[in-house]
Amino acid sequence: MDFLDFHHHKQIKKGIYNLNHLEAIPDTMFSAGIHPKDITQNWKSDFEEIKKKTLDKNCIAVGECGLDGLITVDEKLQNEVFQAQLSWAEEIRKPVIIHCVRRFSQILHFKKAKIPLIIHGFNKKETIAKELLNVGFYLSFGRAAMESLSLQKIIRNIPIDRLFLETDNSDFSIQDLYEKVAEVKSVSFENLKNQMWENLGNIRHNG
Repeated sequence: MDFLDFHHHKQIKKGIYNLNHLEAIPDTMFSAGIHPKDITQNWKSDFEEIKKKTLDKNCIAVGECGLDGLITVDEKLQNEVFQAQLSWAEEIRKPVIIHCVRRFSQILHFKKAKIPLIIHGFNKKETIAKELLNVGFYLSFGRAAMESLSLQKIIRNIPIDRLFLETDNSDFSIQDLYEKVAEVKSVSFENLKNQMWENLGNIRHNG
């Protein structure tokens, strides 16, 4: 069985490819959304393209989309675009892959969404992880989890059915991350691989 790379930016990898709204639909699993940094005044026309792409059978999720406190895009506009994508995801019953930088208190306001919400590239404190998990979010971890003891502690304690693993835009082997997480959680390598695919099935079914 292949490794599930929950969120990546290279089509050569196995898993969910993060599609740019200008790209053609691939014949493999993908997600599509408007990243906060890509929001322009013409976002509504970009969003119409996203809508078309997310209806494709190979589209697993809407995103990545979300909120980013380090970019110059107006915060009110970011919220408007994010909410539009959440509403669309609820309409088509697909999960949402969320990009969040320094806006976790705002993200928590969306806990009542009717579809699964996954924070990708989680790299924050245990208190934030607990808040997110307590209201139903999933967390996806990337390269930082291979070195960070604080992230490994979170992974050790997180329910395995609320966990995903990803390479994002980093250049490393997803197998190395799986090996580290299997060690941290004291589960077998094969069981972890199977569980990640099962988790994917669960969020698709609950979408």
